[in-house]
Amino acid sequence: MGAVENIITDNLPIWSSAIQSKSSAGRGTNTKRNLYGVKKLRELILDLAVRGLLVPQDPNDEPASVLLEKIAAEKKRLVNEGAIRKGKKSSSNYEDIEPYCLIPSAWRWVELSEIGHDWGQKKPDREFSYIDVGSINKDQGKIQTLNSLLPQNAPSRARKIVRENTVIYSTVRPYLLNIAVIKENIHPEPIASTAFAIIHPFCKISSDYVYYYLRSKIFTKYVESYQTGTSYPAINDKNFFAGLIPLPPLAEQHRIVAKVDELMALCDTLEQQQEDSIQAHETLVEVLLEALSNAVDADAFQAAWGSISEHFDSLFTTEHSINKLKETILRLAVMGKLVSQDPSDEPASVLLEKIAAEKERLVKEGEIKKHKVTPIHESEHPFILPPGWKWQRLISLTKLITKGSSPKWQGVSYSENTDDVLFVTSENVDSFKLKFIKKKYVEIKFNEIEPRSVLKRNDILMNIVGASIGRTAVFDIDTLANINQAVCLIRTLGNFLSGNFLLIFFNSEVCKNYMFDKQVDNARANLSMGNISNFVLPIPPLAEQHRIVAKVDELMALCDQLRSSLQQAQETQIQLTDAVVENAL
Repeated sequence: MGAVENIITDNLPIWSSAIQSKSSAGRGTNTKRNLYGVKKLRELILDLAVRGLLVPQDPNDEPASVLLEKIAAEKKRLVNEGAIRKGKKSSSNYEDIEPYCLIPSAWRWVELSEIGHDWGQKKPDREFSYIDVGSINKDQGKIQTLNSLLPQNAPSRARKIVRENTVIYSTVRPYLLNIAVIKENIHPEPIASTAFAIIHPFCKISSDYVYYYLRSKIFTKYVESYQTGTSYPAINDKNFFAGLIPLPPLAEQHRIVAKVDELMALCDTLEQQQEDSIQAHETLVEVLLEALSNAVDADAFQAAWGSISEHFDSLFTTEHSINKLKETILRLAVMGKLVSQDPSDEPASVLLEKIAAEKERLVKEGEIKKHKVTPIHESEHPFILPPGWKWQRLISLTKLITKGSSPKWQGVSYSENTDDVLFVTSENVDSFKLKFIKKKYVEIKFNEIEPRSVLKRNDILMNIVGASIGRTAVFDIDTLANINQAVCLIRTLGNFLSGNFLLIFFNSEVCKNYMFDKQVDNARANLSMGNISNFVLPIPPLAEQHRIVAKVDELMALCDQLRSSLQQAQETQIQLTDAVVENAL
């Protein structure tokens, strides 16, 4: 048995270092991490426990066969006393049961119906504590919320009776591992949802052992094979109680539970150490990058960069740190700190005069309307601009700012004909790029009804509604297309500005912070055309815009290389973790 424990303790670096990251695509991404190594260690501990490999067997223990005889006698007594109903006799002989895995000789495979019972159901007739599937803390296996209800307020599902030491098992996805043991008497009396399977062990069988077995991969696979339904797949009570459980001697059950508790506490410690280490690393990265952004002059910037470059290989080793690096690159780009200024560049003030002249010409020719532009107050400046740059409102730089419409509002149908109008919605607009998993089309008459929002190549598209607010991309394809009401179209003045520089600004935290400050606070966040038109943009000289875009492309490619190396390293760690688990079993 020492060898098994060595598998756990000797491989602590593997359990601690295997982390699985999940992130969306794009230059600015949100990342969720999964402490994969510790998760697999927890699974391994349970698998070893229910296979009889976690603690040594004691030949002096009363074997499970004798325990089963005692269970039969107790079951008969409880039926005679009317405490429980007489269940149907198991269709299987213990010797004939096909096991899920090999177990020690003193153990027995039996159906769950043979080692425990439920308490039946009743309609609440007095105040009670309601246990719903969402009341369970999935990770801790504890009831975290209890609602005291009167009978007239009882949900229709509040029916199943539970007692102290009863095990409750949520039979419905996504709450499959919402399992708990009623550890003490609850007042007022508890009633559980019918979405639970209820099992109360006979003969003082360890409820905690049953609980751990129900959490094991062995039993979870069994449940998944019997689940039915689409929206909320579930296993019924008949199939649940027909599931098999490996029954150890009673004394060994308690040794197993004690060892599992001990090793799960070790897993808790590993998780906390990982989280503390990750949090410290994230804080360090954020502080160093913030110093870079806040540098007031070239000397301060070089000092901040020196601190980062000296430890670059150890700093940017996680999804979070790489994402923060990308955010910083964009922020430095729009603040004028990413490339050096060239005094020979034509200043932005001259560029803006040319843009104003072009807009005046287009107004005279009737191609665009004249708009009143609100002067920019100094309080609207989020930072100090470099020499040669100017602040300007977006409306002053564009031909058109508008949004689309809903086909339903216009009496237009969706179409399967790819020669019709490609319909671009917010789900198609990601940060820096368009994505089409499945293209949507609408009848061609939609463009006749909504001519202002017909797309042209190089139009900038911005999501203005809901959770994806602020994601911005360029329409870089030549096809007949239009947009819906959740997407804003921004059409600039040709070659006077770099569309890619504007894209960098719109996807930067500088602009996103402005967006979230200006969004309408209602049931669903959204930006109005007025908000967008009044965006205040930092405008560099045109030559510098192109240098900034080139440098951002170069640094983003570096970030992509870092991400690729990280993913390869993570995959290796995960494969190593899986190999250790496989060899252990």
